[in-house]
Amino acid sequence: MANKGPQYGLSRDVQMKIDKKYDAELEERLVQWIVAQCGAAVGEPEAGKTGFQTWLKDGCVLGHLINSLSGASPPIKKVQSSTMAFKQMELISQFLKAAEKYGVMVTDMFQTVDLWEGKDLAAVQRTLMSLGSVAVTKNDGCYKGDPSWFHRKAQENKREFSDEQLMEGKSVIGLQMGTNRGASQAGMSYGTPRQIINNNP
Repeated sequence: MANKGPQYGLSRDVQMKIDKKYDAELEERLVQWIVAQCGAAVGEPEAGKTGFQTWLKDGCVLGHLINSLSGASPPIKKVQSSTMAFKQMELISQFLKAAEKYGVMVTDMFQTVDLWEGKDLAAVQRTLMSLGSVAVTKNDGCYKGDPSWFHRKAQENKREFSDEQLMEGKSVIGLQMGTNRGASQAGMSYGTPRQIINNNP
């Protein structure tokens, strides 16, 4: 993790809740997929949250991952290791932009500091899971690994109707609209008229 002082009070409680969301089993699956997708050249991290963060922190593994899913036109032109913090963060940012273009929802994205400072590695796992799901769903031949590692995303099922069918649909009353056939106010009681009593002599 990044060098930072101890946390106290509310900030420590919040960080502990975030840390509990990290899934060690999911870490294994993600590492397995990334190595299958990118090849053995990316290496493997030490087991555990700190090892996972260190492995991904410079952005190189993430850069290779998104490039391997993109076929002939890789979105990140230069994936180069650097010890400079701003270069590492820039590479992570490029990965996030490329992942969004690839189809990962913005709501599934982690923030650069979540990874670089180790603030929320569960969010990093969520982004990688979403990326894997998009890759499996696309089924364009770029995905490597076991397809059962990720869920397929729901796909659009667009319907086409002819003008004739649309006109017929306008004459049908939907069940939600109900009907007033057979309705009457018979038996409804509205009470007796209110009497005004004047108590003044």
